[in-house]
Amino acid sequence: MPAPYLTAAFYLFVTLPDFEARKAPLLALCAQRQVKGLILLANEGINSTIAGAEGDVRAVLAYLRADPLLADLQHKESWSDKPPFHRMKVRLKKEIVTMHVPDISPTLMAGTYVQPADWNALIADPDVVVVDTRNDYEVEIGSFAHAINPKLKTFAELPAWLDAQPQLAAAPSGKKPRVAMFCTGGIRCEKSTAYLRARGFEEVFHLEGGILKYLETVAPEQSLWQGECFVFDERVSVGHGLVPGPHALCRACRQPLEPGATESALYEAGVSCPRCHGTTSKAQKSGARERQRQWERAKARQALQEDL
Repeated sequence: MPAPYLTAAFYLFVTLPDFEARKAPLLALCAQRQVKGLILLANEGINSTIAGAEGDVRAVLAYLRADPLLADLQHKESWSDKPPFHRMKVRLKKEIVTMHVPDISPTLMAGTYVQPADWNALIADPDVVVVDTRNDYEVEIGSFAHAINPKLKTFAELPAWLDAQPQLAAAPSGKKPRVAMFCTGGIRCEKSTAYLRARGFEEVFHLEGGILKYLETVAPEQSLWQGECFVFDERVSVGHGLVPGPHALCRACRQPLEPGATESALYEAGVSCPRCHGTTSKAQKSGARERQRQWERAKARQALQEDL
């Protein structure tokens, strides 16, 4: 029997000139269906992870796909025994994935998609530069063997890093190297490969469906993935078959807790962990305590509804 909560992750780069007007109807529908999670809307498209009862999540997906602009929306799904989210937010953004580089169009310039079944052969080629486009705390708990870690704090740092790498310099002949890029679900790679193509790279590839599709479809004995994949919900991390991993989450910095972090004097649930304790003020910690109380109340209400 399947777990009761369906999580759907999806994004689509598409011009949405009326994206602001879409917020209220989406919020109303999700409230009606008791679907929780986060939806980002921008002129360049939509990016989201939502969860709830299967019929309710599929109703939201059907509503979105009924719009001709979003008819091609694809999603990835997973199941859990506990609700991955306890609140619903729809946010209006300048970009659905922030890069701060104007005139980059993934709909027109994204690199070549590579299916998970073909990914191993590509990244095993010694002439291919393989780049993990995720943030440092994500790479910390897992990545593909021999991939370059840019050690990013935010995705917006990637363009400057790419421009500075000797591995990506053109050969004396003027030919630029072949580059393979990957991320959690594919969205960051759409922009990063479009950026490289705008810089004159002709052979740029990215993993279709991201790490999650690879872990879902590639057998462990054939896999080149090492460790776990960080995900932005209550599962925190997943492994092969998208089985939830062993990691816990700091609700203050939204990063995975290091081993032994909860035993540290610098750890306070929802407020700080050893990684982020020194980066926030007393006022910020006070605000985090209030958010933690709100989260605990929302979680308690959810549990009460399940018992009724």
